[in-house]
Amino acid sequence: MSRIKRALIVLASVFTVVALVLGGLFLWLWTGSQVSTVGKESFGNELAIPPLAPSRVENDGTRVFDLRMQAGEKEFREGQRTSTWGFNGDYLGPTLRAERGEKVRVRIHNTLGEASTVHWHGMHLPAAMDGGPHQMVPAGGSWSPRWQVDQPAATLWYHPHPHGATEEHVQRGLAGMFLLDDDTSARLTLPKRYGVDDLPVIVQDVKFDGAQFDRGHRVMQSVGFLGDRTMVNGTLSPYREVTDELIRLRLLNASTARTYDFGFSDDRPFALVGTDGGFLERPASLERVQLSPGERAEIVVRMRVGERTVLRSFSQGSYDKYADAFQRRFGGGDDSFDVLELRAADRLRPSSELPSKLRELEIPDGENAVRARHFDLKRSGINGRKMAMDRVDETVTRGTTETWTVRNNNGMPHNFHVHDVQFRVLEVNGHTPPPELRGPKDTVFLPNGTTMKLAMRFDGPADPDTPYMYHCHLLYHEDQGMMGQFVVVEKGQRAGSPAAGTGTPSAEHRH
Repeated sequence: MSRIKRALIVLASVFTVVALVLGGLFLWLWTGSQVSTVGKESFGNELAIPPLAPSRVENDGTRVFDLRMQAGEKEFREGQRTSTWGFNGDYLGPTLRAERGEKVRVRIHNTLGEASTVHWHGMHLPAAMDGGPHQMVPAGGSWSPRWQVDQPAATLWYHPHPHGATEEHVQRGLAGMFLLDDDTSARLTLPKRYGVDDLPVIVQDVKFDGAQFDRGHRVMQSVGFLGDRTMVNGTLSPYREVTDELIRLRLLNASTARTYDFGFSDDRPFALVGTDGGFLERPASLERVQLSPGERAEIVVRMRVGERTVLRSFSQGSYDKYADAFQRRFGGGDDSFDVLELRAADRLRPSSELPSKLRELEIPDGENAVRARHFDLKRSGINGRKMAMDRVDETVTRGTTETWTVRNNNGMPHNFHVHDVQFRVLEVNGHTPPPELRGPKDTVFLPNGTTMKLAMRFDGPADPDTPYMYHCHLLYHEDQGMMGQFVVVEKGQRAGSPAAGTGTPSAEHRH
């Protein structure tokens, strides 16, 4: 018996040691996974403003832009040069701008050492011009998509979309804004002087390993890459001196996995005037707006003479806003960042009061929906299927309205982006959506336990052989197969057969 007793004691001791080691390792991971830069930023670098892209208008009225995808180096920190990619420069790209009704063409030349794409996130355009994984631009190749702008004024953006490599290509620096204007935006008394009282705010999280980007995923970071600091428009620790009473910030979450809960360090209210696809019906007074990867928000904040305030991303401690305690900690929900300091000048130019009404929404209300579809989000795929380039998952009829119900019970955060359309959020867990989800949307955040009902209309043009995408815009999830394809067809028409390979633009669209 004494021998058995000694064996049991030894075994218990081993289990105790193992438990203590594992407990200590978990505690180390737990405490080391929370990041905060609140109160730690020097705000010593003036915010860079991406230049407006030059363009020319051809005889037929087409506005033509040129984008060059290129490798380079950028000195984010003094004396340390980081290898980067960018459009027409070392990092990020210029801001493209066009008006509703204009015909546009973008001449893209890829000087990188590998193929990539340029996707027009939020744009309503033909599938063959969308820039998804079927429109790859080979290394050394060119592509010239063209379309007519047919949607309201909005803050859109462009970025790569190569199947399986989107996260890396965006992390390297390939992204930029695409602003649309129309008669309504010209008429409204909103701040609208680009780079003065109307500021692009492209927010990314980054991490450095010496002089270079560290793009690795830490243990238990199932959402994808999470950096330990943020930058705006490629500027670390940025400040911006402003000279107007009202400042419009066009917020873009261009991070690959991190969700932000934006507000100001002094909890001042701001007016939300626009979401992904354009203006709300009327401004909404908020103190926080949550943006997951790919989402945009236009906010207007009032400044007073000589004051300073910090745009901050707050910790997301509520289950309804992010996830449970485990996912919050390892998915970035407990993190907080000081993002951008606004410094008011000693004299401020008076600003007009915000209009009480902005515009009538042009998104469907779901009343005339002809079909309902359901999408279950899981890391293993959407509706149980991983992305396949040669498979059409859904076929929709041109000119019809549908409702799509999207559900996440996967135990972790996801979001959902649909190409080509702007949709209306009808319900969140069976309830009326909050103000920040009542405008035109193309991307929505779904914490675990969330179901959203969306209404969208497909106005074409029809193309049975060329699909659009729907996917999780946490780019690691997208790269791992959380994506599906749909085609728009004429009534009675069947889906065709998209190419199975990575694809290249057709000869018609190569120049």
